[in-house]
Amino acid sequence: MHDLGGILATALQLIINLQPELVEIVILSLQVSITAVLIATLISIPLGTLLGTYRFPGHSLICGTLNTLMGLPPVVVGLGLYLFLSRSGPLGDLNLLFTSSAMIIAQCILVTPIIASLTQQTVNDLFQQHQEQFKALGAPISSTLLPLAWDARNSLLTAILAGFGRASAEVGAVLIVGGNINHVTRVMTTTIALETSKGNLELAMALGIILLAISFSITSLMMLVRQHK
Repeated sequence: MHDLGGILATALQLIINLQPELVEIVILSLQVSITAVLIATLISIPLGTLLGTYRFPGHSLICGTLNTLMGLPPVVVGLGLYLFLSRSGPLGDLNLLFTSSAMIIAQCILVTPIIASLTQQTVNDLFQQHQEQFKALGAPISSTLLPLAWDARNSLLTAILAGFGRASAEVGAVLIVGGNINHVTRVMTTTIALETSKGNLELAMALGIILLAISFSITSLMMLVRQHK
């Protein structure tokens, strides 16, 4: 039977002392998730803004697909990406499998639909509110894209934070394509799963506390942004 108090005390000591292995894992986790979210944002914001203002053949299909992909199972993404990046796959020559780059791609695939869909909904709501004004001013839709995106900046920041929350908590896809290799692809979520199975509960608990702190910080930021809309 595990001594919960002792495990918690040791976990806190690891955090306070900035234990090297712990720091390395946290830094890699943040590097992977932040990079994935930045790439996803560069794709999602323009795409969502475009979908929120323009109507074209296939528009409903694209929006419906994005909404569906918001709930895409991470293990399915991991499996699909593994097949693409494996030696026998179409991208096997890039040698990306079991690297941090593969984990970034996996998280980007998971996050992009979330940010794009939320952006589309936000921008579309604003476009509907101001559509008559734009028509009265004779402004072409293309000239409204940047003003609408700027007006929706707080909501878009919330969408980006939601995407980061999804990325930082991901385990299935990054475990499949990253392999949880020590000093190479070990991130917080995969390490928690591994160390718990090995019985090294102190390190798992320390990483769990940090992950909870990150999650709490993201939630607090989202609430703060909403209050200033």
